[in-house]
Amino acid sequence: MNAYDLKERTMKFAERVLRMVDRLPKTVAGQTVARQVARSGTSVAANYRAALRNKSRADFVNKITIVLEEADETGFWIELAGRVKLLPEAKLGPLRDEAEQLSRIFNATRRTARNH
Repeated sequence: MNAYDLKERTMKFAERVLRMVDRLPKTVAGQTVARQVARSGTSVAANYRAALRNKSRADFVNKITIVLEEADETGFWIELAGRVKLLPEAKLGPLRDEAEQLSRIFNATRRTARNH
């Protein structure tokens, strides 16, 4: 997957996260998860975009590490939403899987960038 395709994938992920947030209940629990997952899920795309404009390899590795952490955190909030049944598993499973796939991609990207 090239950088452009990955940038588009992260943007679509952010869009899906925001659509999920709009479906969360307007309870304290629902809105707590909504704020957190909206922040971390959109941060994946924003920080990946920043990583592509890196100043050095070290800067790229640093920014990709942030992207990785945000993708992992997004997966956490989606998993928590499922555990407390804020939305049906059928709605959350594919998004949680995407967060996991993105985490794996960014972990591999970071490892490659560090080693070259």
